[in-house]
Amino acid sequence: MGFAAHSATRVAALVCGLALGLASPCVRAALPDEIQVYVDDLNDPGKYGLQLHLNSTPSGRTAPDYQGESVAAHATRFTFEPSYGLTPNLEAGAYLPFVLEPGGSLRAAGFKIRLKWVPLRPAKEGSGFFAGANGELGQVQTRYESNRRSFELRPILGWRNADWLLATNPTLTFVLRGPDTSSPPGFEPSYKVSRTVARGIATGLEYYTDVGPISDIEPASEQKRVLYWAIDIDRKPWSINFGIGRGMTTVADRWTVKMIIDIPLGN
Repeated sequence: MGFAAHSATRVAALVCGLALGLASPCVRAALPDEIQVYVDDLNDPGKYGLQLHLNSTPSGRTAPDYQGESVAAHATRFTFEPSYGLTPNLEAGAYLPFVLEPGGSLRAAGFKIRLKWVPLRPAKEGSGFFAGANGELGQVQTRYESNRRSFELRPILGWRNADWLLATNPTLTFVLRGPDTSSPPGFEPSYKVSRTVARGIATGLEYYTDVGPISDIEPASEQKRVLYWAIDIDRKPWSINFGIGRGMTTVADRWTVKMIIDIPLGN
């Protein structure tokens, strides 16, 4: 979590250059605890926030990607995300994910901490470009992710006005502990296009991909690609993001339903 648009581009280019020549086969799996495209929203300084991320996979992979994986099919994930505004452009947060497995077992999946920095953004209710980054350090049980510890650098780029929101997160994931520690970072770009259709209501598409190591992009048929129809409802102090996702390749889960709820804290 943290750079302006120009800086984020330079960092991504540097990482690409360092990664060239390091390619090696990766066997990755990612816990789908936070299915969202990051935009320019931040807590005000001194203000707390709390989100609840819910998602379930009624139809998905039944064969594990690696030995010992608990597959996403027929499981439900609950993730609590507390956050705190540090400055007008900087926010700290954490993720506490839990998984309700098909057999009925509820398990704590691990934890993640993050910093989100958005130094370029339009005034509230204004129009214009926004840019920043989110940095996230996570440790997750190996039954949900093959690599136990990782760092995610998620650039945040986009534009908004009263009617439209366009955003992208060209995310890089660095393995710090696990079988892919010596591999180049994974590249997981995501995109969001949304149109306001009524006061406080917007709808559009979200597209999430995992294309493999940045220096050795996998064939299109082996990339995880999921397209969501999503609706955002902002009814202060509550807001909800709801989406239905369809896997676009055979290695992606076929159907996923997700919801993100902003829980008012009254601070």
